[in-house]
Amino acid sequence: MIVNGRPQPCDPRPGQCLRTLLRDLGWFGVKTGCDTGDCGACTVLLDGEAIQSCLLPAWRAAGRQVTTIEGLAGADLHPMQQAFMDAQGFQCGFCTAGMILTAASLTQAQRAELPRSMKGNLCRCTGYRAIADAVAGVRHVGMLPGNAPAPDARAVVTGAARFTLDIDVPGLLHMRLLRSPHPHARIVAIGRAAALATPGVVAVFTHEDAPDGLFSTARHEDVRTDPVDTRLLDDVVRFVGQRVAAVVAIDVAAAEAGCHALNVQYDILPAVFDPAAAMQPGAPVLHDKRENRIADPSRNIVARVHRRRGDAEAGFAMADIVAEITCTPQRIQHAALETHAAIAWTQDGVLVVRSSTQVPFLVRDALAHLLALPPGRVRVLCDRVGGGFGGKQEMLVEDICAFAALRLGRPVQLALTRAEQFAAATTRHAMRVTARAGATRDGVLTALALDVVADAGAYGNHSGAVLQNACGTVLGMYRCPNTAVDAVAAYTNTLPAGAFRGYGLSETLFSMEQAVDELARKLRIDPFEFRRRAMIRPEDTLGDGVEIGSYGLDQCLDLVQQALADGSGSPVPCGAEWRVGEGMAMAMIDTAPPGGHRAETRMSVAPDGMIELLVGTAEFGNGTSTVHRQVAATVLGVEPERIRLRQSDTALLTHDTGAFGSTGAFIAVQATRRAAEALRDRIANGGPPEALGRVDGLQRSVAFNVHGFRVAVHAGTGEIRILRSVQAVDAGRVLNPMQCRGQVEGGVAQALGAVLHEAVRLGPDGAVENASFRGYHIPAWADLPVTEVLFADTFDRLGPLGAKSMSESPFDPVAPALANALADATGLRFTAPPFTADRVWATLANAIPRASSAS
Repeated sequence: MIVNGRPQPCDPRPGQCLRTLLRDLGWFGVKTGCDTGDCGACTVLLDGEAIQSCLLPAWRAAGRQVTTIEGLAGADLHPMQQAFMDAQGFQCGFCTAGMILTAASLTQAQRAELPRSMKGNLCRCTGYRAIADAVAGVRHVGMLPGNAPAPDARAVVTGAARFTLDIDVPGLLHMRLLRSPHPHARIVAIGRAAALATPGVVAVFTHEDAPDGLFSTARHEDVRTDPVDTRLLDDVVRFVGQRVAAVVAIDVAAAEAGCHALNVQYDILPAVFDPAAAMQPGAPVLHDKRENRIADPSRNIVARVHRRRGDAEAGFAMADIVAEITCTPQRIQHAALETHAAIAWTQDGVLVVRSSTQVPFLVRDALAHLLALPPGRVRVLCDRVGGGFGGKQEMLVEDICAFAALRLGRPVQLALTRAEQFAAATTRHAMRVTARAGATRDGVLTALALDVVADAGAYGNHSGAVLQNACGTVLGMYRCPNTAVDAVAAYTNTLPAGAFRGYGLSETLFSMEQAVDELARKLRIDPFEFRRRAMIRPEDTLGDGVEIGSYGLDQCLDLVQQALADGSGSPVPCGAEWRVGEGMAMAMIDTAPPGGHRAETRMSVAPDGMIELLVGTAEFGNGTSTVHRQVAATVLGVEPERIRLRQSDTALLTHDTGAFGSTGAFIAVQATRRAAEALRDRIANGGPPEALGRVDGLQRSVAFNVHGFRVAVHAGTGEIRILRSVQAVDAGRVLNPMQCRGQVEGGVAQALGAVLHEAVRLGPDGAVENASFRGYHIPAWADLPVTEVLFADTFDRLGPLGAKSMSESPFDPVAPALANALADATGLRFTAPPFTADRVWATLANAIPRASSAS
């Protein structure tokens, strides 16, 4: 075949697809995202036509022209590559090559039919607006102050940017994992003779080989934050999909054949799939209390939150109106387009792990402890990471990969398939949340209460910290003298829940903001006005005494209310069965990761005059790379292009807690600011041209978001159409408006997927039933409305150059705002997402709605 204009002789393996062949040949711009032709990350041009190369048998490319992103243009950029740079049409960049190739292949007629013409390409980060601007030729970079390009922009659009597996490692072995078919069982024996006799198989590892030490896959600064309940390979499996054995071979096919050849004998144990049932007397105990540090192992309880302020029951007795809502927010998959992956090898006595992680330093420390190595003999690094959203704050592949590399003395690679990502990684916590709100007739809150039962899954991971975060901030954003929280997370025989964007807030906020909204409606007070009376004020402190650095919640409410009142948006559909309503919700996020957050930055002037900037945070679409460089350049008074950034490598720095909890910019960039200031002062005083910046402790950022919707609901079909979507954000001083808007739009898009489409479906044995993009609907381009993003005008005195966090919080108010709009349109409360048309129709058909003010 002719690849990027050059003849390429090759001999595909039987059954090999074109994507894997191209990657074997070193064309790493062709990405692996799904293996089913659903995501478009593997798009290439075949004789000028965009195709998904994971679906095409490699032999069918014989004699044909194949163009990857690396060959789309010569020395200069293709116009579409330039357009994606000018519009900042990417965040993590994993989908970008496929997006550009598809867009570049469109005819004028096809461009007129957007987004239909791009329906085969998915993005989890951007919300598609920036991609639409790129295809339309809209420029943002350089058009407004602060709209600096991402440091790797050119590398991303040309395919030169390197993600985890985009590296050629000589002598690389491949690992596949045999996974449990049972929800709860003890492994009696594993016969490995047939697997070891399989051609190409090098080794088989089971619980008999693995270290006995317990750890948590969750990563936090303080290791005591999370329950220590996991083994590298265990003799007890606790959910369908758990690791049973690891097979290492010369290629993936041989490793998979070895897995199939393993003979495992199980002793089936009783299982429990509902957290409420798991806490009842007589329920099977999932973890031995002698092995596990949890609150109450005899009842499968991972964590509890029992908190009182004032007297909630007395407060409800004082109320003239009480509203109570019980909601059941569902499991959501992160669906990052790059799955969990790692490559491990030894070099000069050091274990090196290349990983798709948000927390390389925390993974280093965990590996050193688990594998009994000094931290100085473990190096963890990553280049670009293809999406995270909290899912890559877990150590899910690095441990077993590193273990095998140490045992074999050869490089080993493990990459989860898309099916494994769905069935054996982590999800958002499913919860049952009852929220109560009481107020006097004049709209003064007298009491708020939350009752929460969360499904931790088979391992505790983040459950304790998620529960704390979910229950604290939701109540903290209201002035109320009497509050109560009773929350519990319990083990079940289902795949584990973990960190997910919003870290529990989206689940509890979904109930509480509906309860507050219902309270306002019963009192006949406008929902915006009710919140103005009840919300936290700038002079207030949070429950643990934390001050609010800057305050823009009042501005956010005003901006959304004015936007909804201006009459713009899509017109109401024609037909008598369409019912129209408006709804809003507000959210607050207090950036306070458990156990604190530490960051270190080093800066120096290189011999070539460039300024070297070494930071620990990973870039996975969160935009910290851009902001690090912008802040350093601003402080030093130079152009951003003079800053040479190196990041996310434990060999460069002492420590960085990582990018999670919305601290990537707030904490790590603060360290960069301090390093830049120190370097500036040393240069001015003739000192050494190098400096170190550190941030330790519990610095906090309090951000606010308000979302508003106007929707139309069809009573006969249950279809929901979003006529207007607007979010106002208080991000402090917005350093890069283009990038910040992209973060908000991406958060809104992910939240709309959660409330309208997405749900991890579990079967009767707890197994995931829809483990593919075909069965799990993340939003495509055509699914999403345009969301208008409005910025409050504040300056956070605690943040770097006045900025504060804005990566997680845009997600949180979206679902309750949409639910409140549905209630306004129909007079009914929708409490069990996702709100697919059939479920909405069933709710409407089974109830007689009261008159709606917006009908």
